[in-house]
Amino acid sequence: MTFKTLPLVSLSSSTAKMSDKPDMTEIARFDKTKLKKTETKEKNPLPTKETIEQERKGDATP
Repeated sequence: MTFKTLPLVSLSSSTAKMSDKPDMTEIARFDKTKLKKTETKEKNPLPTKETIEQERKGDATP
């Protein structure tokens, strides 16, 4: 039985670290210009006061 020797891997600041504090260097290097433009659409909007009142009146009459 033979074992292979694996090369040592150095840990740099770009690898994930377990810490309670966020890595601020990653935030500083973030490029917002690479983000895609999106349009936010509300899928299930809340009813207006008028809609609620209409539904209340409709439920009260038989």
